[in-house]
Amino acid sequence: MKIITASQNPVKIKAVTEGFKKMFSDQPFEVVGVNIPSGVSDQPFSDTETWQGAYNRAQGAKKVYSDADYWVGVEGGIEEKDGRMEAFAWIVVLSTKGTGQARTAAFALPPRVVSLIHEGIELGEADDIVFGSSNSKQKSGAIGLLTKNRITRETLYMPAVMMALIPFLNEELYFGG
Repeated sequence: MKIITASQNPVKIKAVTEGFKKMFSDQPFEVVGVNIPSGVSDQPFSDTETWQGAYNRAQGAKKVYSDADYWVGVEGGIEEKDGRMEAFAWIVVLSTKGTGQARTAAFALPPRVVSLIHEGIELGEADDIVFGSSNSKQKSGAIGLLTKNRITRETLYMPAVMMALIPFLNEELYFGG
C-alpha cells in the first residue's frame, strides 16, 4: 500500500504513519511525504479554511502522484470564538473508493500568542517567540510547548488520522457494495 502525505513536515508524516499502522496493522505500506501547497492562507483562520487546506493538499497529491492508494492532507488552523482563540487541525484522506476526514481536538492559545497572531505572525513563529524555541511547528508544536510535551502535534494528530480512516475499515457502510 502506498500513502502520499501532502507535506514534508516530519511531524505530519509521523502522525500519518502511526495512524495507518494502528488502523492497518496487518498490511505493509509505505508513506511518502511530498510538498503540496494548501491553497489557503499560511495561517488558516477558520474551521472551514483549515478543512479546505487539508482537502486541497490531499487533492493536489492525488493529481501529482496518481499511483498511490491513499492521499492524505493535514492542515493546522486557528479560530476565534467566545473570546478565545483555539488551535486544531483537519485530516482529509482520499482513496479511489472515497473520502475520510476528521478534526483533532481543539485547545485554547495563551493571550501572548494570540496577541502576536493578531499582529500578523503565524502560530508557529508566535510560539517560537513566546517560548524561546526554534521551528516548533516541525517539532512538538504549540500543544507540545503548552503541555510540556505530554501531548505533541504528532499525538494530537494521530487519533484524527485514525478517525479519518474509519470509512476505509468499513467500506461497505460508507461507500456501498
